[in-house]
Amino acid sequence: MAKYRKKPVVIEAKKYNGHNINSIDEFIGNGRGYQYKKGVLYINTLEGRMKASIGDYIIKGINGEFYPCKPNIFEKTYEKVDE
Repeated sequence: MAKYRKKPVVIEAKKYNGHNINSIDEFIGNGRGYQYKKGVLYINTLEGRMKASIGDYIIKGINGEFYPCKPNIFEKTYEKVDE
């Protein structure tokens, strides 16, 4: 069986804290690609609509798509890049 390693890719992400919807709005694109209703954030992804929980990271993928990622998975998969 062949083995594969994930390519190193630099992504942009913002952590959703339940109070930073304006920052998330600017990141995603001013009202496009998400719904925010009664304190709940839903992200329109390539796989459909996904709920973002407080503490989740909102990731911008390599093709410009957005999706939520649980913090434990984010922290295992990504590390901060010095610019």
